Amino acid sequence: MSLNSVLALFLPKDRIFFSLFESVAMNVADMGKLLTEVVAEPDFGKRGALIKILEDLEHKNDEFTHQIFQELGKNFITPFDREDIHYLATALDDVCDYIYASGKKINFYKVDPQDSGIQKMAEIIRQGSEQVKSAVLELRNMKNIKNITDAVIRVNSFENQADDVFDMCIERLFDTETDVKELIKKREIYQVMEIATDKFEDAANVIESIVVKYA
Repeated sequence: MSLNSVLALFLPKDRIFFSLFESVAMNVADMGKLLTEVVAEPDFGKRGALIKILEDLEHKNDEFTHQIFQELGKNFITPFDREDIHYLATALDDVCDYIYASGKKINFYKVDPQDSGIQKMAEIIRQGSEQVKSAVLELRNMKNIKNITDAVIRVNSFENQADDVFDMCIERLFDTETDVKELIKKREIYQVMEIATDKFEDAANVIESIVVKYA
């Protein structure tokens, strides 16, 4: 093996990791936006077609995440801590899993998404996905630290909003829903959507940790 080949093993693969995370972040934002389209679509069949696109995006993200883990195994030097790379990739992958699960369960349970709680949670997820995307896209250069910290703060705020919406939805559900099956179905959908916002906060916390260490 030539000296250049040996040295190449120790060169930081910034472009690879940043490019992959940027692809993941844009995918997350696409899924967040698409979920709002899913819950706004009254037609079961058309909604199913949108959910299929969500599924495809979720599989696409699985591939990005797998590539990130592969790069971790191949490269000695990384742009930031290996643990942070792993945690961030895992958190963003979880976000995609729960966004897809939210859409999937709506049609699986044949629940009408024209429900104020589902609509509000979907919108919070969309906003959270945009803020995570903004923060991740700033990691490559870290020149706009304020943009990153502002995005992290907004994600935390959206997660708090989601908790409040979830609590109100559950309270209203038990007060007004007389069909036990419908109650169980809607409660599970609310829970899955609320977990998606928790995963956004997990990703934001990792990003905040990276900024503290390397800014």
